[in-house]
Amino acid sequence: MPQRHVIKQISVFVNNEPGRLAKIARMLSEEGIDICAFNIAEASGFGVFRAIVREPDKAYAKLKERGIIVKETEVIAIPMQDRPGGLFEAAAVLGEAGINIEYGYAYSGKGGATFFIRVDDTEAAIKTLLDRGVKLMHEGDL
Repeated sequence: MPQRHVIKQISVFVNNEPGRLAKIARMLSEEGIDICAFNIAEASGFGVFRAIVREPDKAYAKLKERGIIVKETEVIAIPMQDRPGGLFEAAAVLGEAGINIEYGYAYSGKGGATFFIRVDDTEAAIKTLLDRGVKLMHEGDL
């Protein structure tokens, strides 16, 4: 069976108060779960901690066991050039195809940059990107 070009992301709903993020990070650390990338978005009275972790199924299960509100979502990881225009090149392909990026976040490290995106049509986005020669990552690439 061919690998799907999706990455599992965990989203944790966190009360907007001191120490809450540390509690989530400690739980993941205690389970030996490595966080590869994350984003924190604020909403009224709470935040959403979105993370790419090395063992998403384990992270999901362990957080759920501890009574944490957590959700698993499929995102796409696009390696991009860490230079001016890198984001444009990654996003333009989808915009030209009429595929909406609902949200995204990126990180840049020694091996280059990666853009994680949630789109309105995952399968169409994957096909469009691959058809245009855009490299995508798998969970094992993290």
